[in-house]
Amino acid sequence: KSCQKPVDKYIEYDPVIILINAVLCKAQAYRHILFNTKINIHGKLCIFCLLCEAYLRWLQLQDSSQNTDPDDLIRYAKEWDFYRMFGIASLEQTSFFIGIFITLWWMTPEMLKSKSDFILLLKALLLSTYGKLLLIPAVIWEHEYTPLCLMFIKVFVLISNSQAIRVTLDLNRILPWLAIVFGLILENGVVCLFQKMGWDV
Repeated sequence: KSCQKPVDKYIEYDPVIILINAVLCKAQAYRHILFNTKINIHGKLCIFCLLCEAYLRWLQLQDSSQNTDPDDLIRYAKEWDFYRMFGIASLEQTSFFIGIFITLWWMTPEMLKSKSDFILLLKALLLSTYGKLLLIPAVIWEHEYTPLCLMFIKVFVLISNSQAIRVTLDLNRILPWLAIVFGLILENGVVCLFQKMGWDV
C-alpha cells in the first residue's frame, strides 16, 4: 500500500543485495525488511548492540585507570563497571526511544493509535540500530581516528533510525528528524543527570 507498486521488487533479490541497500539507507529496502520478511532478532540485536556500546565505554574507563597488578581486587570492581556501563547505555537508548515516541505521538497521534503501531515502530527502531555493530571493528582497529569513527557511526545510526521511522509511519523526511532531535535531547538529559550524580558515562 505505502510503496504504490504492484509488487515488492526485493522479493526476487538476494539477501546480500537487500542488506547492501539497507546499509545505503534505501527506503524500499527498509520497507521490504520491515513488512515483507519475518525477521525476529530485534531483542537479540538490541542486547548485542548495547553490549558493544558498554564494552567500548568500559574500555575507555579502563584506559583512564590502568592497573598492572593481576591479583588486584579492584579488577572485580572493574567487572561491575562493565555492568554499570551496560545499564547506563540501556537507559540512554530507552530515553532516546521514549523521546521519539513522545514526539511522534504528540505530532501525529493518528499514526500511533494502537499497541501494534507502537510495537512495529519499536521493532523498526531496534533493527535500525544495527550500525552500532560497527563499534566492534572500531575498537579492534583502534587508531588515532577512533573518535571520528565513533562520530560517523553515531550519525549513520541516526540516519538509519530516521529511515525506519519514515518507512514505518509513511512520513515525510522532516518529522522523523524532529523526533530524533527530541530523542537526542532527552538522551543527553539522562547523560547530564548521570554526570551530576558523579558517574563516569
